[in-house]
Amino acid sequence: MIKTAILGGSGYTGLELLRILLNHPKAEVLAVTSRQYNGCKLEEVFPSLHGFSKLKLEDPAKFSALPHVDLIFSCLPHHASMEIVPKLLKNGKKVIDLSADFRLKSAKTYEAWYGKHIARNLLKKAVYGLPELHRNKIKGAELVANPGCYPTGAILGLSPAIDAGIIDINSIIIDSKSGVSGAGRGASLDTSFAEVNEGFKAYKVGEHRHSPEIEQELSLLAGKTINVTFTPHLLPVNRGILSTIYVSLHNNKGISYGKILDIYKKFYSDDFFIRILPEDMLPNITHVKGSNFCDIGLKIDKRTGRLIIITAIDNLVKGASGQAVQNMNIMFGLPETTGLLLPPLSV
Repeated sequence: MIKTAILGGSGYTGLELLRILLNHPKAEVLAVTSRQYNGCKLEEVFPSLHGFSKLKLEDPAKFSALPHVDLIFSCLPHHASMEIVPKLLKNGKKVIDLSADFRLKSAKTYEAWYGKHIARNLLKKAVYGLPELHRNKIKGAELVANPGCYPTGAILGLSPAIDAGIIDINSIIIDSKSGVSGAGRGASLDTSFAEVNEGFKAYKVGEHRHSPEIEQELSLLAGKTINVTFTPHLLPVNRGILSTIYVSLHNNKGISYGKILDIYKKFYSDDFFIRILPEDMLPNITHVKGSNFCDIGLKIDKRTGRLIIITAIDNLVKGASGQAVQNMNIMFGLPETTGLLLPPLSV
């Protein structure tokens, strides 16, 4: 049994981790920490967990379960995570960090987008936790940097096309729309019901912090620098990310839809959680809600010579906590699907 703990577990990612781990046949949650809800029962903070656990949230400064756990999920905010992760690693613990603190390999890049980094020595050691691309490295990792939600959908959508060399890598435009839960559980005017309901808007245009993360992974795959145009939007729904990605094909007359479909199916042939949809079906966030799946749809715009790639994920599952559990399974030699065989909530 894998003994786990969750640091900063009172947000949506913490709730999703608990929802999955409390039903995981090979994992046990020994502790959940929260300064805000220190001493409260889990079911008081998350009524949906009533009857599933008798744990109380505890002060991270008095983390009593530390000596007994094998793996720690850090759901702490950016900057807070880098303060505690080095100490956890020194204590011999494996860590999956769900913040952005260890996703970027370049300290200079991190500091340009997030601010000062105080654990630079761990940036090269951390493994970027996208299983479909880095499974072998994740197996032996002590520190896994769980990907961001937007990058997950974008990178998974683009990777086969970049790997096959069928697109112009200078033409990438990523248009993504996310549910409100992507902004976290804390109260905010911008994400309050009256502000979001019946609205639909772009935000952080040309300056979203997930841009360098997407570019890092795509550049690594291509073997050369890739820059993308990335625009996020806020949808008036609870969860889900739909990304529509536009790229120019190198030779729009020389490659068929069937050939591109074969490229994608071959690239993801061993990946249970990637579903390549047939031509007459396109991804919908409803069809992945509550699951660890990434649905991918493909269309060729013959008039413009562009490939249009559409992906859908649940931002809280494949975009965060489900992917974290998938990484845990890999790190401890379990089948990746363990505890994650949850069909989507179709309505």
